[in-house]
Amino acid sequence: FSPKPDPRDAFMATNDLMTELQKDSIKLDDDSERKVVRMILKLLEDKNGEVQNLAVKCLGPLVSKVKEYQVETIVDTLCTNMLSDKEQLRDISSIGLKTVIGELPPASSGSALAASVCKKITGRLTSAIAKQEDVSVQLEALDIMADMLCRQGGLLVNFHPSILSCLLPQLTSPRLAVRKRTIMALGHLVMSCGNLVFIDLIEHLLTELGRNDNMSTTRTYIQCTAAISRQAGHRIGEYLEKIIPLVVKFCNVDDDELREYCIQAFESFVRRCPKEVYPHVSTVISLCLRYLTYDPNYNFDDEDEDDNAMDAEQNDEDYQGSDDEYSDDDDMSWKVRRAAAKCLDAVVSTRHEMLPEFYRSVSPALVCRFKEREENVKADVFHAYLSLLKQTRPAQSWLADPDAMEQGETPLTMLQSQVPMIVKALHKQLKEKSVKTRQCCFNMLTELVNVLPGALTTHIPVLIPGIIFSLNDKSSSSNLKIDALACLHVIMVTHPAHAFHAHVPALVPPVVACVGDPFYKITSEALLVTQQLVIRPLDNLSESSDSFDPSPYINDLFTCTIKRLKAADIDQEVKERAISCMGQIICNLGDRLPAELPGTLLIFLERLKNEITRLTTVKALTLIAGSPLKIDLRPVLPDAVPILASFLRKNQRALKLCTLAALDILSAVTPVMVDAVLAELPPLISESDMHVSQMALSFLSTLAVTHPSSLSQLSGGNILQQLIALVRSPLLQGGALSAMLDFYQALVATETAGLGYMDLLRMLTGPVYSQSASLPHKQAYCSIAKCVAALTRACPDEGPAVDVKNSRSTDSIRLLALLSLGEVGHHVDLSSQPELKTVILDAFSSSSEEVKSAASYALGSIAVGNLPEYLPFVLQEISSSKRQYLLLHSLKEIISSASVSGLKPYVESVWTLLLKHCECQEEGTRNVVAECLGKLTLIDPETLLPRLKGYLLSGSSYARSSVVTAVKFTISDQPQPIDPLLKNCIGDFLKTLEDPDLNVRRVALVTFNSAAHNKPSLIRELLDSVLPQLYNETKVRKELIREVEMGPFKHTVDDGLDLRKAAFECMYTLLDSCLDRLDIFTFLNHVEDGLKDHYDIKMLTFLMLARLSSLCPSAVLQRLDRLVEPLRATCTTKVKANSVKQEFEKQDELKRSAMRAVVALLTIPEAEKSPLMSEFQSQISSNPELAAIFESIQRDSSSANMESMDTS
Repeated sequence: FSPKPDPRDAFMATNDLMTELQKDSIKLDDDSERKVVRMILKLLEDKNGEVQNLAVKCLGPLVSKVKEYQVETIVDTLCTNMLSDKEQLRDISSIGLKTVIGELPPASSGSALAASVCKKITGRLTSAIAKQEDVSVQLEALDIMADMLCRQGGLLVNFHPSILSCLLPQLTSPRLAVRKRTIMALGHLVMSCGNLVFIDLIEHLLTELGRNDNMSTTRTYIQCTAAISRQAGHRIGEYLEKIIPLVVKFCNVDDDELREYCIQAFESFVRRCPKEVYPHVSTVISLCLRYLTYDPNYNFDDEDEDDNAMDAEQNDEDYQGSDDEYSDDDDMSWKVRRAAAKCLDAVVSTRHEMLPEFYRSVSPALVCRFKEREENVKADVFHAYLSLLKQTRPAQSWLADPDAMEQGETPLTMLQSQVPMIVKALHKQLKEKSVKTRQCCFNMLTELVNVLPGALTTHIPVLIPGIIFSLNDKSSSSNLKIDALACLHVIMVTHPAHAFHAHVPALVPPVVACVGDPFYKITSEALLVTQQLVIRPLDNLSESSDSFDPSPYINDLFTCTIKRLKAADIDQEVKERAISCMGQIICNLGDRLPAELPGTLLIFLERLKNEITRLTTVKALTLIAGSPLKIDLRPVLPDAVPILASFLRKNQRALKLCTLAALDILSAVTPVMVDAVLAELPPLISESDMHVSQMALSFLSTLAVTHPSSLSQLSGGNILQQLIALVRSPLLQGGALSAMLDFYQALVATETAGLGYMDLLRMLTGPVYSQSASLPHKQAYCSIAKCVAALTRACPDEGPAVDVKNSRSTDSIRLLALLSLGEVGHHVDLSSQPELKTVILDAFSSSSEEVKSAASYALGSIAVGNLPEYLPFVLQEISSSKRQYLLLHSLKEIISSASVSGLKPYVESVWTLLLKHCECQEEGTRNVVAECLGKLTLIDPETLLPRLKGYLLSGSSYARSSVVTAVKFTISDQPQPIDPLLKNCIGDFLKTLEDPDLNVRRVALVTFNSAAHNKPSLIRELLDSVLPQLYNETKVRKELIREVEMGPFKHTVDDGLDLRKAAFECMYTLLDSCLDRLDIFTFLNHVEDGLKDHYDIKMLTFLMLARLSSLCPSAVLQRLDRLVEPLRATCTTKVKANSVKQEFEKQDELKRSAMRAVVALLTIPEAEKSPLMSEFQSQISSNPELAAIFESIQRDSSSANMESMDTS
């Protein structure tokens, strides 16, 4: 840096300095710090622009390296230069200040440096803004102020009043650019300012809007209000009552720009203040609908009114005359229409509960505006309609239409009736020149068939020409073609094939051309469409007259696909889709391609050997092997099966599953090939992956039918050992268990030597008899018993060997024997065994609990096999004996498993018996009685449900709680005949939420939770009356807390805890199933109380907070400050030093859970701007223990997000 440097040297030297500063290792002593800082500040005034730019870049790394007072020197110099009269110096200094602000540590880290620097800058900036001498200085200063408030607003709390008083006058500045930047700065200010400053600002705006001095400033004030709402909607809510009438008033003033700003303000209110804007939504909708068509300077002649065209022309003369002074460039009305469309979009996206109303008023209006002449506006109109469709699409499949039981107009039926109108409007747009418009049309059609599959069946002839038009259009972009193909694909998948048969001749040429397109994305979409085109109905292969004949197109489709299939140097996605498409072609049309088949199959064989394409090829081969056309795969099998067998060794689960499915369906395999596969099976049969085991078992069952001889080698082999090990696994259940039973039955049927009934029986039950080891898990006994029963059913002549009476039998042998008896008796009538009843009743008095419950299960199951013989016996025993609990369990088994017709005659006697026991003192017994009552009610709901309702008046609280629990067992997640009856009277059962007895109220909550979870439609209409009672149960009741003396210690017991827990569980369930019917703010009040409650309830409410942060972020944001406090309290609580270990563990668990809620809250974009939240964040980062928890949870949540993105 010599005194008269050559600019190039200066440039190089600065560049070297820059490189040095960016290294972490650099350390400067005080003296060199001072020199470097002085030098760089001097270089900022260099004549050479390049050198200046580099010097500014050095500021960034410099700020974090030098001491605090040096940073202040830098800031001071930069602020002074900002006011200089040299424009270039001003510009470079303002860039410098922004760089410095950007480098400061974030407010949440609590660093002192940031605070002192910001305070210094603020003072200089406010004076620069207030002096309205030089506009460009003002603009720069405002820009930096906005930047600083955005990044470090929380540190400047003491300056907020002075910042506000210097900003407000700028809203009336003669320069619009100044106003615009002032609004930006105010927007960032309201995110972090205290309440008093906020009130001042709002009062100022309201006063000015009330005075309405001139149009230009009014526009600015409306824009400012909208900006505040966008940045801090959660704070402006309480002022909307005053603001909205003013905005409505200005909307009616004839000034297009003002109108646009007013409607934009509405949009931000709707999006950011959902609760407070609620009473005004209808006003907003009607204003938007009015301005959506606002086009004062354009006369739409309706296309339908051709006959009155003549009259219209004569009336138009006076209109023509004024055209000379008017040019289209002055026409701002399109901005008003665009704002209206966007505002409607916001309303539709945020007010799910108004869907039926939207379909009545908004939907037709939007459809009418598809003809909008201004391209940008048209795109927004389409977007608003897309939002409407997305809102209509049922969120979870099991909630497909929560109001389906309410007959009448649901949003889906209303949409269905509007489809013709939508298609008519789109039909005209599909031939438009504009690419953007056509893309919008394709998006619309795609979303429409996603919401209503099959809705376009009758309209396909109208739409196909429009789609083909875009495919053939030479000028259209590749994106448009991709959208058109994707849309066509979705329509073909969601509609019946016959609807397209007439259009195949027209569709094949353009689609084939797209398959040959050089751009791989077009090819890959076109292959998907081709795959749909070749699906011909294979159910009736006899050529009937009306059936579709594909022969003319086979050649084209085959040729274009084979070309892509052969190509090696082609995109991965295209490779895969070409394989799938060719698989479909052979599956559906293979009988018409005798010459081409062998060659194509050889290509498939090549693709099998390639790691990238093997999975797709296995799927394609499975498809071909399953084709009703009986395609002959023998030429390739000798090579293919060993390859497939080797796939079973690979560590790729999807590949194993697909390969097993393929082997299962390939019927033409020879015994040699089978042996190769069998060698690979043992490691697949294990509890570590039940689904793979299930597929392997199902393959073995198929083998037992097709190649029984090859199973002979099982007798001593590994496969059987693996099977027996799997039977003993506690994880065996569901599909894998039934595959196991099927296999045992198929195996016994092959009558292979060494694998007969007794051999297999010995293998299964051996370990229990050898007494060397009792099985570790009860589930294993049940599985073995089921296998024994399956074998017995397959060989009815071999009698089961029963070892229950044998006095030498151990408990585990008895257990197995009883369970086996039950499983056999379930399907086979065992009444021919005379001593069965006594044997089982003796087992009731066994010392082992497991044998007792096995005996009660066995009695119930055997009764199912012969009701007339055993049911009366069970009932009589219940009346007379002392072992009611076990017998009632037998009865529950009978009611759950027997056929309805078999049980009908006994319903009355069972019902009477159960009622005698529903007032039993024992809660366990009452629960079994309730389950029996509930399941019995399902058999004859018309008579029994009203009876249950009658017992609600019973004087005994036990009886009432049994009845309410019984209702829980009548609710299931599948549609049932009882549903409409239940819907009418579930309200009466839920009235027990006001019952004086604690236990009855708790049971009522559990039943309500079950309904909300499994069939929300039962309770949606009752929420208005149920919610207040539900919320009432979340409160802590002093009178239910009592002190119990335990020796020298006093211990408090809260009898209301279980009740509160049940209530909070209901609230959590309602978030998933009935969110649209909740007043989220009332809901949040109770969540807030729960955050301060007992351990269990805190854990629940932390979970709720995390759900709420993603479901309704704007509401949570409005309450953020009140929610942060209890979270902070939980995280900073200390456990007493002499507490037991559990206390420490509980507190840790609570902290982690609270931190999870904090991390979830921080996913709401504006959350960290809240002063309380940022204070809490700096508290976390300064406490090593909390910081560690916080970081680990953030890592977990970000990796979980990545995973969910992978699977979606």
